[in-house]
Order: sequence, then C-alpha cells, then structure tokens
Amino acid sequence: MAIGLLTLVLACTSNQSLQEYYVAHSENPNFISFDIPASILNLEEAALTPTQRDAVSSLRKLNILAFKRTAENATDYQVEKANVKAILAHDEYTELMKIKTDFGKATVRYLGEEDAIEEVIMYGDNDEKGFALVRILGNNMNPAHFVQLLQALQQSDFDGQALGELGDLFKS
Repeated sequence: MAIGLLTLVLACTSNQSLQEYYVAHSENPNFISFDIPASILNLEEAALTPTQRDAVSSLRKLNILAFKRTAENATDYQVEKANVKAILAHDEYTELMKIKTDFGKATVRYLGEEDAIEEVIMYGDNDEKGFALVRILGNNMNPAHFVQLLQALQQSDFDGQALGELGDLFKS
C-alpha cells in the first residue's frame, strides 16, 4: 500500500512545476523558505569586471527552500526528496553539473536556452540532515558567466545573516 501511495504522489508531482512546489511547501513547518533579492548582495559595481557586471545585472533574486530532516519527519523527508527529484527529472531542466560536497551530493540544472538561462536550480541532499533547493532567477543568464557570478558574489559585502537560519539548519 505504501508503495502505491508513493507512486500516486510521484505521478501527481511529475506535473507540478518547481514554482508550484515552492509555493505549496513554503508554509510547511518541515521547510525553511525565503527569497533574497539580488540588491541585498551589496556588490560594488566599480570593483567588478565587465563580464561580472553582465552576470550580476542578469540576476533578479534567489529562492531558497530547505527541508531539515529529523527522526520525527524521516518518512516525510523521503517523500519530499522523491517529489523534488521527480520535478527536476523533467526534460525541461538541463543538467549543468554534479557536485560532491562535505554536506552531500548536489546537482546544478538550468531552465531556458544555453545562451539565455532564465533559472538555475541547485539541489543538494543529505539523508541525515535534509535537503536544500535554491532557485537563482534572472534574465538571459549566460552559463559562461556563471563562474563570473560566483566570483562576484565572493567580492560582495553581503554578511549572510539572511542565510543564518539555513546554515543553522545543516550544522551537525
């Protein structure tokens, strides 16, 4: 019966967009959800290269949704992890790279055309701690500029306090 229920949930979720998933789970107590406008990153335009300025100007905001796994919500964690993976397995999301970190495995995917990306999605999970889903939204982002964007973010004076709750979520 449990396998049938999981199959039904996955079948329904496969038609759900990532945006719909975010909205549906933003108030769920198992999740932490927040949006960060690009303006909060406090990037000093004068210190950026022209390529970095192009990358930053294409960035609009970041949406973050994270699930903290506990002993009490272990079953919910498995269901939600499967739901997210089913959404990301859809053909409209192109895999850009896979990453292995101290936290766990992660993937970076994008939505849009190779030379005009509208959304970059980073997803990582750890069966002991939970998962995090980050949507980087922009206008005509260029994958060749993605590394430049990351370098620009390292130069920002953004103190990360808005991300403190997310960091606390995955501490041992």
